[in-house]
Amino acid sequence: MRYPRFFVFLIIAGMLLAACAPPAAPTAAVQPTAAATEAPAAPAAEPGGPLQAVGDGEGQVDIIAWAGYIERGETDPNYDWVTEFEKETSCKVNVKVAATSDEMVALMNEGGFDLVTASGDASLRLISGGKVQEINTSLIPSWSTVDERLQNAPWHTVDGKHFGVPYQWGSNVLMYNTEAFGGAAPTSWEVVFKQMELADGASNEGRVQAFDGPIYIADAALYLKAHNPELGIEDPYALTREQFDAALNLLREQRKLVGRYWHDAFIQMDDFKNEGVVASSSWPFQVNLLKAEGEPIESVIPSEGATGWADTTMMHVDAAHPNCAYKWLEHSINPSCRATWRPGSDRCRRCSPPAQATHC
Repeated sequence: MRYPRFFVFLIIAGMLLAACAPPAAPTAAVQPTAAATEAPAAPAAEPGGPLQAVGDGEGQVDIIAWAGYIERGETDPNYDWVTEFEKETSCKVNVKVAATSDEMVALMNEGGFDLVTASGDASLRLISGGKVQEINTSLIPSWSTVDERLQNAPWHTVDGKHFGVPYQWGSNVLMYNTEAFGGAAPTSWEVVFKQMELADGASNEGRVQAFDGPIYIADAALYLKAHNPELGIEDPYALTREQFDAALNLLREQRKLVGRYWHDAFIQMDDFKNEGVVASSSWPFQVNLLKAEGEPIESVIPSEGATGWADTTMMHVDAAHPNCAYKWLEHSINPSCRATWRPGSDRCRRCSPPAQATHC
């Protein structure tokens, strides 16, 4: 009997997608405000069904997003995919920045928002909790430009119904301090799972981190897939009881090495700068920012491969501004938005900010 999936993410080896993650946070997060203008109500849908036609905008759209996912030129004036949208649609974009998936789920449970850029460890919780509505993809002209593997991805597609639009995806990289490793990139995830002496002559004990979430079980399973083939692991997200127990045992052993488990990107960056952390799973977001600050940081995808993540823009079941929400869903994947991409970044996300380019 196969162990049920805990959450659904991309496996980078399977999808062959480049790694990307969000850039620096916008200078301010805006709370939802009252609608700027009155607009005709959205066309009625069947009870529990998706919108059937997009009408005039309601004057605003309120979105929960990761830091940097919705740029309006405040971080860098060269990267703004909000201003023109607002001019074209008369839908003012209000953004509430969230730091974790749990925060996003909590905000959606409270209500008052139209859209959320949910990661795979939040999207299925929102679907099963009835907090997001089915998306009528026929109302999104650029849907056809999305890779079919992402169109039908199981973290937002349930019983053939789509509950979101793919927005960004990438891999979980191994971030490391180049000085601690003597300038040579580590070749295996072993540096965070097994005790060893590093190139700087010190042990890795207390100097490595691991992600603080059940999804990290897949990272342990991926390592075991390469180093314990007798377990027969094929998919690190679909484990038998024996495979699952082996992954948990590896994580229990790793606990002796971990100085701190991380889930907040900015705290992890501080740990690398000030607390002596030298290796951890991470996102290119942290890697890019630390390198930009001149820190001795690099990243690598080790020989075992890497797990990945995918974020989806999802619409609240009680969205107050459905017309503007659908207009944003289209805008977020429309080729016109790609004018802000750097060459090669289209494999990572729509409208990729400047910090992403080195990892795309």
